[in-house]
Amino acid sequence: MILSLFRKNSATEPVYAVYNSIVAQSRQPVFYAQWGVPDTVTGRFDMISLHMALLFRRLRHGPQSAKDFSQAVFDLFFKDMDRSLREMGVGDLAVPKKIQKMGNIFFGLLAAMNEAIDRNDQAALAGVISRNIFDGGEPEHSATLASYIIERDATLATQPVEAITKGAIAFEAAA
Repeated sequence: MILSLFRKNSATEPVYAVYNSIVAQSRQPVFYAQWGVPDTVTGRFDMISLHMALLFRRLRHGPQSAKDFSQAVFDLFFKDMDRSLREMGVGDLAVPKKIQKMGNIFFGLLAAMNEAIDRNDQAALAGVISRNIFDGGEPEHSATLASYIIERDATLATQPVEAITKGAIAFEAAA
């Protein structure tokens, strides 16, 4: 799998399991073939970021161990992005700048999603999706993806923090 280059041990196994689940969920063909998410490096990064944001939302009010787990998944995410950039031929000097930009994009998406979902404002969430995933376009696909996010956020809210931090996270398939 994509993470076979990274060393695992029993302490990091749950982090890898959750990250692998996020990547698998983000690669569902429906996002790209039916919902208009660009099937590009950027589009795939955006979908992983979206699912990472859902994980962060779920763990944000948990104990310190949940926050530490979130940080470990985040670190693995960007370690994987660093590896991917290098494999695509991005030079050593450019990688840190690109990673910093990707981090800023991720945290911007997370903050905007949190604000819209916390207000229970699906229209605002569709706007966030439109701006971040579809470069300001695709209102129909943005609304569809916003509904998906709301549903997955509710699904994750039912999953115990302890189970997630032990490596068990379940996303329902996108329909």
